[in-house]
Amino acid sequence: MTAPNRTLDVVALRSFVAVCDHGGFHRAAEVLHVSQPTVSHHVRRLEAACGQTLFRKVGRASRLTAAGEVLLSEARRMLALHDQVLARLSAPAPTSLTLGSTEHAADLLLPRLTGVLGGNVRYRLDRGVNLRAALDRGDLDLALVMGEALDDRSADAGELDLHWFAAPGWRPPEGALPLVALDEPCAVRDRALTTLAAAARPVTVACEAAYLAGVLAAARAGLGVALLATMDTTPEGLVRRDDLPPVPALPMSVRCRVGMPAETLAGVATAVGTALID
Repeated sequence: MTAPNRTLDVVALRSFVAVCDHGGFHRAAEVLHVSQPTVSHHVRRLEAACGQTLFRKVGRASRLTAAGEVLLSEARRMLALHDQVLARLSAPAPTSLTLGSTEHAADLLLPRLTGVLGGNVRYRLDRGVNLRAALDRGDLDLALVMGEALDDRSADAGELDLHWFAAPGWRPPEGALPLVALDEPCAVRDRALTTLAAAARPVTVACEAAYLAGVLAAARAGLGVALLATMDTTPEGLVRRDDLPPVPALPMSVRCRVGMPAETLAGVATAVGTALID
């Protein structure tokens, strides 16, 4: 009889950790940009290698078994070590950076940032959750994301002002305020809902979009009001609505991949802060 495969494959471990971190197989597949059956196959390979069941069904949700809890802790350490080794062996030239950014105000912020950082920078625009996953895989050097710095792989970079915008002549209907926004998770969407709730303003999400272009199109079509970061400019086809509750600025931070020198992270965060206040 052929001996069972006792290898803990790195790709399978990354899928397993993604399922745990993102709350299920479907979300993990989206983050990893693979199919859900692929993620399921990776988990089955790990179960075969461990000789243990890693997940159990609780209603429609999947929960870790005791063996899964043990593997999750060890998998995080194994992946971190794996990524650190690769980062040290394949660190890019210090003059070359691959920088990711969320779409919010990117068309205005990135040109200013290029002027500060110099021309030898490649950019990637994506949702924050995808940028963080790309950093963890080592596909990006740094990423500009919403939210405060949380650990030594991130640094605060300033604040992004947020304002309401709608189509010219748009008037809010009676009852709940229709909101157009990016689908979850989205820090700007959360800030919009929190602000309106604090003002006791009923709201309904009238339109969701996967990317910012869809939000702008929906707002221009009069489907509702949008909360946008525009750095004191007005998007074409929209008007600013100062009759709605003011929204607190949103903190921004720069996050880096494993192995990035601390001075590079600090330098980019300073450059972003400079670009935000120019």
